[in-house]
Amino acid sequence: MSNKSETGATATGSEDIQSDQLEYVTMTIGGQWFGIPVLSVQDVLGPQNIAMIPLAPPEVAGSLNLRGRIVTAIDPRVRLGLPDREEGEQAMSVVVEYVGELYSLLIDQVGEVLKLPSNRFEHNPASLDSRWRDISSGIYRLDDRLLIVIDIDRLLNYDNSIAA
Repeated sequence: MSNKSETGATATGSEDIQSDQLEYVTMTIGGQWFGIPVLSVQDVLGPQNIAMIPLAPPEVAGSLNLRGRIVTAIDPRVRLGLPDREEGEQAMSVVVEYVGELYSLLIDQVGEVLKLPSNRFEHNPASLDSRWRDISSGIYRLDDRLLIVIDIDRLLNYDNSIAA
């Protein structure tokens, strides 16, 4: 992700300030706050019926039907080394596209869409768990919490995944 303030844009008006803002759909997974660039999100769904896929990797929770399309459901908790959901806890889905296919990311709760200034975006700190660094493009330090920005390409690129 490039720093837009280095693109040569001049601060001549409010439209320049807004062009240096990035929008993220926020969500929680295992108590941690994450963000996905809003342009990467195709849909947000409530709890869905997920069909198991035999012999699928551990990250693949199964598949679901989204308006006639089969969508692979991915559980980021497995990739991030987080504990399983409590029994009876329903997951929501954030649908994203990767290499021409739709994927449903199972999350605990969807938040709001945040517009954040690009100059507050930071590289991943060295202290961030390596599994989390592997799927993150960077972070935002906001008031009382940390927003980890998920890089969809990194999250869904299983060649780089760590065996669970």
